[in-house]
Amino acid sequence: MSALLEVRGVGKTFGGLRALNDVSFTVGKGEIFAIIGPNGAGKTTLFNCIAGALRPTSGEIRFDGARIDGRPPHEICDAGLVRTFQIVKPFRGMTVLENVQVAAFSRHPSTREAERAARRLVERLDMEDLAEVDADELNVAQMRRLEIARALATEPKLLLLDEMLAGLTATETAAMCDRIRRLPGEGVTVIVVEHSIPVVRSLCGRAVVITFGELLTEGAVDEVVRDPRVQEAYLGKADA
Repeated sequence: MSALLEVRGVGKTFGGLRALNDVSFTVGKGEIFAIIGPNGAGKTTLFNCIAGALRPTSGEIRFDGARIDGRPPHEICDAGLVRTFQIVKPFRGMTVLENVQVAAFSRHPSTREAERAARRLVERLDMEDLAEVDADELNVAQMRRLEIARALATEPKLLLLDEMLAGLTATETAAMCDRIRRLPGEGVTVIVVEHSIPVVRSLCGRAVVITFGELLTEGAVDEVVRDPRVQEAYLGKADA
């Protein structure tokens, strides 16, 4: 399995605060990979560095063989790497289809082609019944589906999902997980930031654990979550 994403010794400081320190890992094509850790561990900062919202203070990030750290988000998106946000902010006053179409313009400059691409994606995600619904009228689960649809409309090779299951019911979580599992078969590698260990176990083959901005451990998910250091950092105590 060839590496699609390589994070090499990445660090990020804000003044005197060190948010990330020497974080390294690789993600292979076709994986569903997890980044886990307690609140404030640096997971979102890492996502921001990968997606271009922040420039790392040290280290480098390579995507599909090319170095991307320090490049602006739109260039990284053009290269095929896109992220979602935990706090979803759709274009208000626009329908679901129009929201997805805006994202589709990144690959389809023609209005007609962008609309066609958006409709195909809405159908693929079983959102036809929501296509003409105003984004303001969506519930939490529908809003998160829209966030993923907008990201997929950019036709990425790598999709970063930032706590996309937060606030969902068990039934909604199961449906979202089913959708995520299908993505590698559609040519999209996935990295998730997620707090639910059962969800991570059901979705992901490998994971890294970050705490206090540093890489604590990495490996197969079942091995990682059994590590006493992970249980202490993530759950607050180690199993007896």
